[in-house]
Amino acid sequence: MRETQPIAVAPDVRRDGVVLLHGIGIGSWTLKRLERTLQRDGFATLNLDYASRKKPLEQLAEDIHAPIAAFAERCSGTIHFVGHSMGGLLARVYIARHRPARLGRVVMLGTPNGGSEVADLLKDLSVYRAVFGPAGQQLTTIPAAVLADLPSPDYPVGIIAGCRTIAPIASAFVLPRPNDGRVSVASAKLADMADHIVVKASHTGLPRHSVAIEQTIAFLRDGRFAPLT
Repeated sequence: MRETQPIAVAPDVRRDGVVLLHGIGIGSWTLKRLERTLQRDGFATLNLDYASRKKPLEQLAEDIHAPIAAFAERCSGTIHFVGHSMGGLLARVYIARHRPARLGRVVMLGTPNGGSEVADLLKDLSVYRAVFGPAGQQLTTIPAAVLADLPSPDYPVGIIAGCRTIAPIASAFVLPRPNDGRVSVASAKLADMADHIVVKASHTGLPRHSVAIEQTIAFLRDGRFAPLT
């Protein structure tokens, strides 16, 4: 597993760290723009790659534990998490199992907390199983055991959902509206979320969308999203 090195942390400066977790079937490169903006704003970052197509969420949580623990040791401040799509679910599973002592806030971008109807439709197809692996089977609207057993978050969670799509068939005929082409706005929500916002972005475009990036930083700083103009 390749680890993106965080920026240096001076011993006399309190600096918060942000763990970035990408979605299924993609990689850390999808979060590079967000990572660079976080660094410019003064955060240390850890942008991880992991075998999202080969292992279920519970095993991925164990795989990422060592680098996250080492990152937390190097940071003197709070440890936040930002997850895109399945990465938000992985953050929830990881925190339930290996909660950092200085846990801060969590931002989820297009995360299917209530599951995805697209996964419901495709889960039995051999090509879907081959491409998305065990974790892909855990993204349905009937929650897998590892997700059903998660406690309600007692840490601040901010949820950013998209309402634009580049997948018109799924958007029109499979997913409840509004949606981002993969996940509906309703499915992205959590009962105990601290704040929620909808931006005009597609599912894949969310982590690179300028408004979503600005709102991510606002929530990490203040625990709430900024008013949209």
